[in-house]
Amino acid sequence: MASMFPPSRVLVIMPAWNEHETVGATVREVLELQRGYDVLVVDDGSRDNTAEVARAAGARVLTLPYNLGVGGAMRAGFKYAQLHGYDGAIQVDADGQHDPLDISRVLAGLESADISIGARFAGRGDYKVVGPRKWAMALLAAVISRLARTRLTDVTSGFRAANGRAIRQYIDHYPAEYLGDTIDSLVVAVRSGCVVTQVPVEMRTRQGGQPSHNPAKAALYLLRSVFALFLALTRRKSSIFVPAGGL
Repeated sequence: MASMFPPSRVLVIMPAWNEHETVGATVREVLELQRGYDVLVVDDGSRDNTAEVARAAGARVLTLPYNLGVGGAMRAGFKYAQLHGYDGAIQVDADGQHDPLDISRVLAGLESADISIGARFAGRGDYKVVGPRKWAMALLAAVISRLARTRLTDVTSGFRAANGRAIRQYIDHYPAEYLGDTIDSLVVAVRSGCVVTQVPVEMRTRQGGQPSHNPAKAALYLLRSVFALFLALTRRKSSIFVPAGGL
């Protein structure tokens, strides 16, 4: 099947680990858009009733037997997308930070690229980071922009869409290591021939639960980010990437 824009069938993949406080409202917001999106919540080994809340809100639920992290959850989601014939997929966080109104904006980036990133630092909104996290993000963006031959400002954003070609590449290589779902997967996709673009989006405050980072871990984030980038640059290219024009 040829890659196409706009995708005729889009799967919203929502990785969720202990997100019962927010996942129901987030699923309902997406479905209330009435854009024809299907929502798949990947319950990543939650110890609460995330799966039940998501299902009650109208999502399809894929339950993993134990916690794999965002990378493992997303890889499972992409395999589901391919198995069920979707030609577009987009990650939306279950915590409510990604505004469902921006889904169509991020998907529109697929008109000229295989991967479209919803960028937080691209002229919309007032999302800010400081200190070591800011330095790490700037370094990562500079290196990956050079690889991708386009200016990218937010390469750690998880709000990103993929067309059929990118979905297939992700299935071949979508690592579960720390930052693998953002940095590692993006670097390998670019080196394998995927075209990447970004579109500006606004982030909302987390609607509930606990944030994945805190200020005390900022310095560690910097060190681990540099290591993740180095590891990504040593990865092999995807062996099954399909040239433009076919899937």
